[in-house]
Amino acid sequence: MPRLRADGAGWIADVRRLESLGFDTVAVSQHVSHGWQLAPLVAMAYAAAGTTRLRVLSLVLPNDLHHPALLAKDISTIDVLSGGRVEVGIGAGWQPDDYAALGLRFDTTGRRIARLDEALTVLRRYFTAEFVDFEGEHYRIGHMEALPRCVQQPNPPILVGAGGPRMLDLAGRAADIVGIHPSMRANTIDEAAIADLTPDRIEAKIRRVRAAADAAGRPCPVLQFNCYYVRVTDAPHGSVPRSSWSGHIEAAGDTLKGSPAILVGTASECAAQLLEWRDRYGITYWHLGQDVDSAARIIEELAVQSVSVRTAAP
Repeated sequence: MPRLRADGAGWIADVRRLESLGFDTVAVSQHVSHGWQLAPLVAMAYAAAGTTRLRVLSLVLPNDLHHPALLAKDISTIDVLSGGRVEVGIGAGWQPDDYAALGLRFDTTGRRIARLDEALTVLRRYFTAEFVDFEGEHYRIGHMEALPRCVQQPNPPILVGAGGPRMLDLAGRAADIVGIHPSMRANTIDEAAIADLTPDRIEAKIRRVRAAADAAGRPCPVLQFNCYYVRVTDAPHGSVPRSSWSGHIEAAGDTLKGSPAILVGTASECAAQLLEWRDRYGITYWHLGQDVDSAARIIEELAVQSVSVRTAAP
């Protein structure tokens, strides 16, 4: 998400600038702790209303903060009003402080994933059927009319953020886009999470997604990845907020050598590196960090090199 604004005119100016710089998508995250942020669905709708080409993406919504049928209706509404420019990113939720802030119980990983599994079924039924009937352990929907109908057919793309084995399996069989992430076993950014971003670990995650998709008899989803540390050496650097991952990644030293978690070089070198990673991993959808101006330099080089990837801004 671009720098936080406290007024609509500023937010629209920011997203229009992203559109003019060539970004494909603006991504809005959701947390209710550790600092003020915009409510994602409202911000996404506002951004879509103020632009003509830019897509809007939740990256990602914690499933337990949303009822899937109501979320589907909100996403469908944004899809209709934007002319088909919305993507819904969702995950099982990993930050206990968000749950504590809302007085919600932070269940086991297994129960959170089971709820997400049911929620994804509800979302897809809403997008593809006239009525939603669902009877599960966690959700029950009784013949809900699935209106408005989506512009994007068969549905707005569903992105699932996944890092651990169960989430990667679920994403492979149920998502249109899989965001490849480190496993957050301790529900915090720690050495184990950083170690899960090595090239070998990322390749293993992608193999697992492909195997799950194959077992479900469907094509492999689009693969999305966040570059957690980006430094474009021939771009001017202003006062850009550092990612919460930056210090941990810097401390990792050579552990992450060659990992797509780290993108450093001139704009031309960074564009070439993305092309190499696209060919190696099959990742075609990239989140290029917090520095919009530096990322824009990479996008310019991608256009020059005619590299076929999609880019999202924070």
